[in-house]
Amino acid sequence: MAETQRAQDLRRLRTPRSAAVAGIVFAVLFATSLVLLRTALPADPFDETPWVGSGEMRIKAALLLAPFAGIAFLWFIGVIRDRLGDLEDRFFATVFLGSGLLFLAMGFVSMGVAGGVLAIARHSGSSANEIVCFGREIMLQINHVYALRMAAVFMISLGTIWLRTGLMPRWLVVTTYLLALGLLVIVDFSLWSTLAFPAWVLLVSVYILVTGRRASAAGNGSFRSAPASWRRSRR
Repeated sequence: MAETQRAQDLRRLRTPRSAAVAGIVFAVLFATSLVLLRTALPADPFDETPWVGSGEMRIKAALLLAPFAGIAFLWFIGVIRDRLGDLEDRFFATVFLGSGLLFLAMGFVSMGVAGGVLAIARHSGSSANEIVCFGREIMLQINHVYALRMAAVFMISLGTIWLRTGLMPRWLVVTTYLLALGLLVIVDFSLWSTLAFPAWVLLVSVYILVTGRRASAAGNGSFRSAPASWRRSRR
């Protein structure tokens, strides 16, 4: 009897609608961090100009924003999983979560390398140019080769889930596949390639917010509420 009363007193934990804002926060903070970091780096890695000293404030700002971007990305993953609900498949969910966490870990490692480069340059001056260049190349390799590949796998697995469940519209699924394919194939150190992923997260988050508000205005207060076309059975 006591357990029944306690169960009645407890309320089911629901994801707040505002959690969808996490993707927008991640996109803004992560993109800002990338822009600040890349604009502090010269085009020529062996440039003799003291780029670490002149761009120190931008690097510090990027390092400050990066952890908050990572926290927001974890919330974004939670929002996506909440949207999936009972439609979540173990195989695709494992790839989806694994690639997302690997992307986040590589991003943190890259920023850690940037912080180490900044510290070495500050204390060693021009005598550590080779170490600074080495750290710069490691940071770019992690970001553009490995982290972007994990972001592409994250997008492909999520796009496949959306395609099979009908949870998202076809235009968004096609956009996801095209961007992911580009991240898999393109191998360069362009800033625009790294900004493609936060731009995609921004697009998905805005779509979730807009459709969530429409469903709420229709009278369903649940965060998981969705148009009727989303609730189709799994193919």
